[in-house]
Amino acid sequence: MSVRFLTVVTTFLIGYFFLAPGIQLFGQDEEFKASKFVLEHIKDSHDWHILTTKQGKHVSVPLPIIVFSKHSGLNIFLSGKIAHGHNYKGFEMGHSTIMKTNKKGEEVEMSLEGKVVEVDGHGDLVAEGLPLDFSITKNVFMMFLSIVTLLVVFLGLARSYKKAGIKEPRGLQGFLEPLIVFVEDDIAKPNIGEGKHLKFMPYLLTVFFFILINNLMGLIPFFPFGANVTGNIAVTMVLALCTLVITTFSGNKEYWKHIFNMPGVPIWLAPIMIPVELLGVFTKPFALMIRLFANITAGHIIVISLVSMIFIFKSVFMAAPAMVMVVFMDMIELLVAFLQAYIFTLLSALFIGLAVPEHHHD
Repeated sequence: MSVRFLTVVTTFLIGYFFLAPGIQLFGQDEEFKASKFVLEHIKDSHDWHILTTKQGKHVSVPLPIIVFSKHSGLNIFLSGKIAHGHNYKGFEMGHSTIMKTNKKGEEVEMSLEGKVVEVDGHGDLVAEGLPLDFSITKNVFMMFLSIVTLLVVFLGLARSYKKAGIKEPRGLQGFLEPLIVFVEDDIAKPNIGEGKHLKFMPYLLTVFFFILINNLMGLIPFFPFGANVTGNIAVTMVLALCTLVITTFSGNKEYWKHIFNMPGVPIWLAPIMIPVELLGVFTKPFALMIRLFANITAGHIIVISLVSMIFIFKSVFMAAPAMVMVVFMDMIELLVAFLQAYIFTLLSALFIGLAVPEHHHD
């Protein structure tokens, strides 16, 4: 009974919050653009769209716009003031493209879609160019939310350990302790080594739970959740850079010797092998970045594409099979949420372990 109830509730929530933006299409001649619908849900934005009514009215939660312009200085206001083509103090949301000169002196086209731009009284971009944007976007807000959640949970967990001492874990502590032990015993120790792993446990635990909680929050289809944080390549790039920096600065003599003087390799092959090994230093974190970004984004695209089938065929009879497939894919995405956190942490531990190898004496 509980499983059936959970399925009904999940289907309703997914149906309501994913389908609401497209409900106004029924009974109208407006063409439904699936690609635009999908991209609007997976990309970052300056507001949190909730739904669109049948009358075409958009209901959204505005987020803070923080921009610094050489022309007008620092400006802070809510995104609602420049939403849907409005202008506020010379700022508006860009919807076109401009030609810019790159470092090579070539004219290239740059899209202003979704960017905050500053215009003059005639609607033209000011001469100073685009303002510096420090806004709290949907992804940034979600990251702050996940960070606060992690701090509250783990600081509370630490206090409970201090008070209880060595006792049987209970409640939230009992749920999280197996995950912490799993990261230590099955990820850190086998790949980094007994004893040496303790130095890197704070990072591995942080990256594991940060990815996991953002993956799980991204599956909840209503405010303040549902942002595609780990499906944003800028976020995965920073996480991969953290692994690269830790690996590089933790590398011991054996690690660098393996790169610049590989044992058993003829000297005449060194000019070929050294660049290959150095390239491998950067391709490893690059693979981390792409793997997490691609898997999470693909999952969101599949789910929203299944929802789009209802509006493509413009038939309520597609709702039932589409929602069944969406719920099934959400169950798969729940598995992927844990799996991708595990894979990123595992590979990070593996790369760190390769940088701190033991010196083997003959």
